[in-house]
Amino acid sequence: MLINRMIRAAMLDPRLYEEVEHDRSATSQAMQVVIIVALASGIGGALWKLLTLNPIDAVTGLVGGILVAVLGWLVWALVTYIIGTGVFGGTASYGEMLRTLGFAQSPNVLLIFMGVLGWIPIIGGLLRFALLIWVLLAGLIAIRQALDVGTGRAILTAIIGWLVMAVVVGIIAAVFGIGIPTPTA
Repeated sequence: MLINRMIRAAMLDPRLYEEVEHDRSATSQAMQVVIIVALASGIGGALWKLLTLNPIDAVTGLVGGILVAVLGWLVWALVTYIIGTGVFGGTASYGEMLRTLGFAQSPNVLLIFMGVLGWIPIIGGLLRFALLIWVLLAGLIAIRQALDVGTGRAILTAIIGWLVMAVVVGIIAAVFGIGIPTPTA
């Protein structure tokens, strides 16, 4: 059921987002999605680091990536909830935002291929950019469905929420050195 839901989320199926919005038992599934995606990203990044002969960064990147992914999910859902309900009059609960935005991360499972494709000039950057847009679109649908607002309000909520999340996670990652390469001899 989880894989099926992830596929439907990645296919931008609005019915899936309505389904998980109302399924309180899907909160743990949403966290599983975030962790699966973080593992995929971490494995892709770890392969890249191993191929560049930097195994310490591979391990710290994997562990740090999971922490950053979960933190990013929690922050994006919280900021989106506050903006969506407080500013735009949406009707979602924080749990509904967690569930829908957790499943919106599903396309990022493809980050597992970064370890191989990152070596090919331009391809790695294009893959990351395409996945960023895909996840933002999934997030937009998730937000629209969870908050029961129009597309315009969902777009503003998604962008503001994502930018705040990126800044918060970026600051925390920088403070703790997560995602910052260590010097090699």
